[in-house]
Amino acid sequence: MPRRRPGRPRRDQSRDTREAVLAAATSLFAQRGFDAVGLREVAAAAGVDVATVSHHTGTKAQLYDACFARVFAAERQALEAAAGNARAALDAGPAEALRALHDLVDVFVDFLEDRPETTALWLRRWLEPHRHAELDQRYAAPLYRLVTELLTAAAAGGALVEPTPHVTVRSLVWAVHGHVVALAASDGSPARERREFRAFVHRFLDGLYAPAGS
Repeated sequence: MPRRRPGRPRRDQSRDTREAVLAAATSLFAQRGFDAVGLREVAAAAGVDVATVSHHTGTKAQLYDACFARVFAAERQALEAAAGNARAALDAGPAEALRALHDLVDVFVDFLEDRPETTALWLRRWLEPHRHAELDQRYAAPLYRLVTELLTAAAAGGALVEPTPHVTVRSLVWAVHGHVVALAASDGSPARERREFRAFVHRFLDGLYAPAGS
């Protein structure tokens, strides 16, 4: 087994440092956008020097990309399991398929409520729709496609009627992001806001897909 050279950080220490840098950068980019954040600020927030930030993430543009990759990986992990369960439920009939879709939406709402910096990061990016547009293709489109393909398969199998799955997915995604923004700005009861929004998205799904008479 090769010996570690003196002063060389252990692999787990390197991962911890990179995560600290990405967490700090994600928070700063989410608050202020790409142009208003410097690498020195990221370094100070992460408790490291600028050279360490550059070592772990490269240029500021590469760091920005890595922040989106980080939140994408977490979101994909959460959604893929729920989408897999929903796809498996399609053969069990419309009621089971709808129940699985409710579970999938719950997972998505939970994810963004627990990680509001994800919404803030994307909203900052979307304020300048023609800059960094490649991030959408890498880190948003795959998840949109995952759920769109699920709804398409459900419609093809007769579990529901869905003529425009891409519109449904986009509408739900924007509704949840809007909810997260409202939740952060609310001076009322966050618990009540969460309950009311959860009830809304379930009514939305039932209105779209519940079989007649159910």
